[in-house]
Amino acid sequence: MKIIFSNSFKKDYKKLPVKIQKLLDEQLIMLLENSKYPSLRIKKMQGHKSIWEGRITQSYRFTFEKINNTYVIRRAGTHPILNNP
Repeated sequence: MKIIFSNSFKKDYKKLPVKIQKLLDEQLIMLLENSKYPSLRIKKMQGHKSIWEGRITQSYRFTFEKINNTYVIRRAGTHPILNNP
């Protein structure tokens, strides 16, 4: 698997606190190594056929799609990003 980043994600990432950016970086590495790792808490988003969400912290999430052998990272931020994944 590989990762690519959407333009929305790139904008979101720049707005995140540095501490959250570092935690997200670690979670994305874990996504590549073991997508079932418990701290990721990966689950399919309700109402969206192909979009998944993962946990960064209790307050921060990231969203992504699985397309063939690629994770397309879509968004990152606090819970409201889940309204527009």
